[in-house]
Amino acid sequence: MPPAIRPADVQRIRTVLKVYRVSAIVTGAFLLLLCLMMVFRYGFHVDIELGGPFGFLALQPKDLIQAVNLSTIILIVHGWLYVAYLACDFLLWRFTRWSFGRFLFIALGGIVPLLSFFFEFRVPRWVNQRLEGQP
Repeated sequence: MPPAIRPADVQRIRTVLKVYRVSAIVTGAFLLLLCLMMVFRYGFHVDIELGGPFGFLALQPKDLIQAVNLSTIILIVHGWLYVAYLACDFLLWRFTRWSFGRFLFIALGGIVPLLSFFFEFRVPRWVNQRLEGQP
């Protein structure tokens, strides 16, 4: 049985849980975009160009991109969103006093496609079970 939650952390847990749910959805959406981008980049050897001479969005070989390389932006944005997702995961782990294994399991949500959408529903249940009986 994990140690009891400190009463001062109950409100913090509820606040972090709200931010976690949003970060799980946004990180999961960008992970799906990242998977699509990887298929284009490594399957078809093209990147996504934004605002180039061939229209608003175009698929171009990386060497021929003249405008904004949207593929690189997707990579960078997903990376930073995953950092925010991990921060929320860490805070939930710290405040709820879960095992380190659960922290690592939830961290997979930003790496395995569609898993963050599952966790967006599952983690609040785990948190509410943990908060039962708390003031």
